[in-house]
Amino acid sequence: DTGSASGATEEWTGAGANIGAWSTGANLNTARDAVQGAGRTSTSALAFAGDTPPKTAITESWNGTNWTEVNDLNSARRLGAASGATNTAVLGFGGLGPPTYAVTETWNGTNWTEVNDLNTARYQLAGVGTSTSALAVGGDPASAINELWNGTNWTEVNNVNTGRQNWAGSGPDNTAALVFGGASPPHTGKTEEWNGTNWTETTDLPAARYNFIATGSSNTAVLAFGGQPGLAGSTDS
Repeated sequence: DTGSASGATEEWTGAGANIGAWSTGANLNTARDAVQGAGRTSTSALAFAGDTPPKTAITESWNGTNWTEVNDLNSARRLGAASGATNTAVLGFGGLGPPTYAVTETWNGTNWTEVNDLNTARYQLAGVGTSTSALAVGGDPASAINELWNGTNWTEVNNVNTGRQNWAGSGPDNTAALVFGGASPPHTGKTEEWNGTNWTETTDLPAARYNFIATGSSNTAVLAFGGQPGLAGSTDS
């Protein structure tokens, strides 16, 4: 982790790739980094955990205008992953304390409930899907492990072709996903697509990066932005 934690919020408005602008919105109530987040629209999101420092369990809900602090996670952590389409149904999993966590929690819009753990504890992993149908892919140290969540349990399924950490992913559920970037090391732009059974390597990101953010509701339309090294203003779609 580098630099200081920020609570800044920015919203993108535009009709397509390279059309539109970012505008500043209301800040998080608690500035932090290494945060977990979920939500697929600009009006419904959840930000939780992170490093203030120290590690935190703070959870905040976004309604399109403001962040509101809600009930905390049961296990404070940072550098975990999340899946979920709105601020009312989210799955949070993995992370670092220390120790390295396998803990999984589900959010119902009001409270977090601890459910069945990941089979392999890890952090800096990619999370894809919803609160009932998700994938937990890769993680530190440069793991290729892929686990599938069916709403009750995690099951280890076929690994990604290139193990890595500090990367991102997108997909509607555990049957279709795209994961990309990361550090293996070194940093990479490699992209792999999941069809519900196997991973296939496809077209790389234009710029290799790690520690970045991606958003999208599918494995066919994704926005990736920021990252290291030296890519704070870079956006790929």
